[in-house]
Parts: sequence; C-alpha cells; structure tokens
Amino acid sequence: MLQSSFCLTAIPAFSQDQDSTKAKALEKVTVVGRSATQLVNRQAYNVTAIDAKKLYNSTLDLAHALDRVSGVRVRETGGVGSSINFAINGFSGNQVRFFLDGIPMDNFGSSFQLNNIPINFAERVEVYKGVVPIWLGSDALGGAVNIVTGSKHRNYVDVSYSYGSFNTHRSAINAAFTSQKGFTVQVNAFQNYSDNNYKVTLDVSDIHTGKYSPNTTVRRFHDTYHNETLITNIGFVDKPWADKLLLGISLGKNYREMQTGARMVSVFGAWHRRGNMVMPTLKYQKKNLFVKGLDLTFNANYNLGKEQNIDTAFRRYDWYGNYKQYEGQGSERSRTMYKYGNNTGLATATFNYRINDHQSVSLNNVFTTFSREGSDELYPDEKRYEIPQKSIKNILGLGYKYEVTDKWSATVFGKYLMQEAKTDISYNPTGNWGDVAYRKLRNTVNNFGYGVAGSYFIHPELQLKFSYEKSNRLPENEEMFGDEVNQQSNFSLRPEISDNLNLGASYGFNIKKDHRFLVSGSAIYRFARDFIYFLYNANQAKLTTDNLDGVSNIGGEAELRYSYKSFITGGVNLTYQHIVNLQKLDPKTGAPSVVYKDVMPNLPYLYGNADASIFFRNLVGKDDQLSFGYNLLYVNTFWLYWPSQGGRTATDEKRQVPRQISHDVNIVYAMKSGRYNIALECRNINDAQLYDNFSLQKPSRSFNIKFRYFYAK
Repeated sequence: MLQSSFCLTAIPAFSQDQDSTKAKALEKVTVVGRSATQLVNRQAYNVTAIDAKKLYNSTLDLAHALDRVSGVRVRETGGVGSSINFAINGFSGNQVRFFLDGIPMDNFGSSFQLNNIPINFAERVEVYKGVVPIWLGSDALGGAVNIVTGSKHRNYVDVSYSYGSFNTHRSAINAAFTSQKGFTVQVNAFQNYSDNNYKVTLDVSDIHTGKYSPNTTVRRFHDTYHNETLITNIGFVDKPWADKLLLGISLGKNYREMQTGARMVSVFGAWHRRGNMVMPTLKYQKKNLFVKGLDLTFNANYNLGKEQNIDTAFRRYDWYGNYKQYEGQGSERSRTMYKYGNNTGLATATFNYRINDHQSVSLNNVFTTFSREGSDELYPDEKRYEIPQKSIKNILGLGYKYEVTDKWSATVFGKYLMQEAKTDISYNPTGNWGDVAYRKLRNTVNNFGYGVAGSYFIHPELQLKFSYEKSNRLPENEEMFGDEVNQQSNFSLRPEISDNLNLGASYGFNIKKDHRFLVSGSAIYRFARDFIYFLYNANQAKLTTDNLDGVSNIGGEAELRYSYKSFITGGVNLTYQHIVNLQKLDPKTGAPSVVYKDVMPNLPYLYGNADASIFFRNLVGKDDQLSFGYNLLYVNTFWLYWPSQGGRTATDEKRQVPRQISHDVNIVYAMKSGRYNIALECRNINDAQLYDNFSLQKPSRSFNIKFRYFYAK
C-alpha cells in the first residue's frame, strides 16, 4: 500500500566554526515536500494521479475529468447518465477495474457510476496503466482507477449546485464532523438531472407518411436521466483500538429513459429503466496491529439494490416523436417489466508489514459473491426467471517491496485467482414444438498471475520506470449472464490472460527559476490471449462478447506540462496504440481468418488533450482569484469495422468514426480564499458533431454555471 512520506532538506540556522566559537547565521532554510498526488506519480508503476481539488469549481464528473489523462479514453453513448466505456491504452470495459479508497466498485450498481459522480467527491484519482499494485486486489487486465476520497478535513462542508443546457441540474453536499474524542460523522450526497434533449443529425423517416429526410437535425425526446445518491458513515477515528472504524450505508436510485439501442437507427419513446442501491458497509483500519509495523485494512459491503427494465408500450416511434399504436400485447423491443437484484457481497482485507525502513510485505485477499434473482409480473409463471445466475470469485495476492527513498525501488508479487459460476441453459429434448428442458452448467477457473515493478532515480528529478505483469481477467457477471438491456449473455467465455510491459521516464526541470517543466513518456506492449471483445448480435440490436485467440498492442504516450509561477499552467498529451488481431483461424468456420493481423475495429488509435489556465489574484478584494481555462480534446479517425473488409473506391468506402475535435472554456471567480465560488463553462464551443461510438451522437454545445460554498476548520 502506498505509504505517505515527506522529504526534508534543511540547512541549520547556526554552525560552529572549528577555529572559533562565533556562531555564523546562514542565509536560508530549505524545506522540500511532496503532495500525495506527487508521491503517487513517483511510484514504480505506470501511474498518473490527478489532483481533483483543482477541479472542484468545474461541473465535471469523474469520467470527464479522467478523459483528460494521457492514455485514457472515456467513450459515452450519449449525454448525462449514458453508458460509458472506459479505456486505458487500448484495454477497455471490464478489462479496467475501479476502486473507491482501494475497495472494488464491482457491486455498486447503476446508481453509482463514474459519469454521475461529481468531481468534488474525490480528493485525487489514481490511474494505473497496465500493471496494478497488489494492494488493490484486482483481476484487471489493462489497468485500474482508484478514487481516493481521503480524510480531507475533520470538520468541513462543501456545497455546490450547477445548472446547464438541456435542463441539466447537478448538486452535491460533502461534509464531516469529528469531535475531539474521535467520534465522526461523514456525509456525501449528490444528484444529477438532465432532459438530454440535445440536437442530433441523422437520416429520418416520418412513420405516418414514410417521407425520408436524409441528414436532418432533430432533438432527442426520450432521454431523461436522474439519479440521487447518499453515502453516510458513522464511527470513530484515531482511537487506540482503531485508526478508523466506520459503519455506513450507501443509498441511491436512478431513472433512465432509453432513446436508442446499440445504434441510432432504432428509436424508442417509452422504454425506460429504474434502479436503486441499498448497501451497508464496514470499514476498519489499524496501524501497528499487535506488533509494530503491521497494518490492517478491512472492508465489507453487500448491495441489496434492484434494477427494473420496463418495456410495455406496443408502439413504433420515429425521430420526430410520432408513433403508431398497435393492438394487443407487445412492446418496442421486448415486452418486460422484469425486476431483478444483482445482489453482490464483497469482503477485502490487506495486511502490510514493514520489516524495516526499506522492506515491506503485503498480503491482500478479495472475495466477492454474486446472485441475480428476479421476476416479471407480466409473466409470473415464466420458468426462465427461475434460472440460477450465481458466481463467487476470490483473488489472493502476495507482494514484497524493497525501497531506498528517492534512489530506487523494486516490487515482486504473485496472485491466485479462482472463480465458480453456475446457471441453467434451455434446450429442446424431444424436438417437438414448445418442449423445453433445462441443463445445469458450471464453470470453474483457477489461474495464477505474477509481476514485477522497478524504479530508478538518476537524480531526484529524473526517474526511470519498468513494470511487467502476467495478468488475468475473469469474465464478469454481465458478460456471462447479460445485463438485461443491450448486452447478451455468453456463459462460455474464457478468462483473458495478458503480458503487460511498461517502460517509462519523467523529468522535471526549471528554466530561469520561475519556468517549470515536466516531461514524461512511456512505451507499452500488451499481448492478450482469449481477448474478450464486443460485437453486434445477429440482428445488430444488441451487443455480445466473444474471445479472440490473441490481440497485441504496441503503443506509447507522452506529456508535457508547463507552469510559470502561480500565474500560468498548461500542458499537452498524446497517445498512440497499434492494436492488432492475431487470431489465425475464423472461430465460426475454422478456415484461415481473413482479418488476421488486421487492426482491431472500433478502437481509437490516436488521441490527446491540451489545456491552459491563467490566474489573476487579488483583483477585487483580498484573497480572491479569477481564472480562465481552456481544454481541447482530439480523437483521430478510426475504423468502425475490420479495415481489410470493404472496397476502397469512393462509392464503397470503409466506414469510419470521424475525427473528433472539441473545445471547452471556463471562467472561475473564487472569493475569500475559495469559500465562495462561481464558475461559467462552455463545452464543445465549436458545436462539433461528436461520436465516441458510431452513430451515437454526444451532446452539442452546452453552457453551465456553478455555485460552490466551502468552509473548513
């Protein structure tokens, strides 16, 4: 586990001359310290940490804040509350794991997703690219994101509200009270609402007249989203028997209208989803447990929440909002009122033992259970709803670290991963129409993984990094059992195995004292076997998953940061990845694959960001600050389908997702040292058509205003 440290270099105020008893006053005392964010970035792993506190006055959620990190790409299917696909260096979706203060977020449900959590919720966010530290206890294939809320302040309140285009409202309250005797109460609450009625441009037809209108601009009319979440903890801190003991409850609910399917050729006007989260939690931490140097962290939770998919209107809609009503019992897609619980329990424990100032050993175990149970009041006797969908998973990790601060460090670790899953599959035993029977299926997986990470400081500002991991990623429950919305099940999925190699370097330097530069870069190599990827089902209405024998990725990323005093900051980053299919035989026919060594489709290969900010202090009153900010997002054109398929003539082009360039600007005015704050933002100021996924258009130009109050003591 990351240990906090502080580097102190001091020149004594007085020295004693050997030939005289006269004291000589020296000119200065120099103290050098590093923030928690800087300490994370100096780890041996390929990791980038962002200081969330610098973004507290923005209307960003965590997903959009992370979309500005080099090597990261966050792809959305629409506006506020839409589905997202998070990618790190080409690996995406469930290949990347998410953690909240080191606790896996696999079971948090739809009410607590990365793109509905406000940036004010976090103190910093750590992005591990490729190799993941043992203390996170993960079966990540391509990386992990750890959201650190931290203690912030023992007594504080942080309240914010924002309003923006498309009738978007966001509000958040974060507060804590801690008595002198260590009794503490912590509250985090946030809310998001949006009509998401932004304009989209596509080919449309009138459902009544049949008139076809290509390249027509219309508004989304059935895409409202809202969620409300409350997280409360009560307990004690800084006691002899516990550094932290917290009992908590996480409550949440969400409502989401479904405007489209996997592609915008399908349009809906009544289908919607609901969900909630009811999750009791326990958190315990104790340093020097029983013996000096032995630290324990234990967490447990169980999500009792429910999800419901509601599709009962027997209608067909067009993009104008018109519809045809049909007689009888039907639906827009698949008639259902299916209500189910993805009930998931989690228990995680980490022991860290500091042998001495240079050596430490870590032991981590994460155990999860999953059980989906549900029913549909429209079909109370439907047998398929009684099919068990259950799994258990355990990940055990052991690591050893040797470190000489600001000189070099080395870590080796190993993991043992186990998963058992069971369900029933229907079949026709006699061949007669309507004859259905069920056969039990069981899957058991036992895999091993291992890795190493090293770092060497040529001097305190020049660091070299190396890391390697033989990583495993076990199939997720939504992949094996489906998600009941846009993803079909595939119980026969095999675990993914990948060799992840990272080489990196960073160098910080000053020019003429006040001009500060930081240059960093890394090269990556990935080779994954049984790579799990998404593809459309037979009628292209839903997504499903399958395995590829092999996928390789060779790429790199680079970033340059600059600051001048506390007046100007800016930076630019760029990521390139060459992701290639190495499956030699077609899985359906057994014949040689015609897409062998093709670049993987529907994955961006070149993208980056640029940002700049300028600050003016004490303009109107003492301790105030006015800032102007700018951010650019760039994604190069990438293939939608296999590049080798399709013609190369102007009339038969390969279909591509077009190049994306978006510009955002903001103005922030902070008063009384940040107690009172107001921010104005414009996103996508050039009103570009943005697509993270083919034909699923993202919001057009939007304006937002945010008010924030912060007090701490």
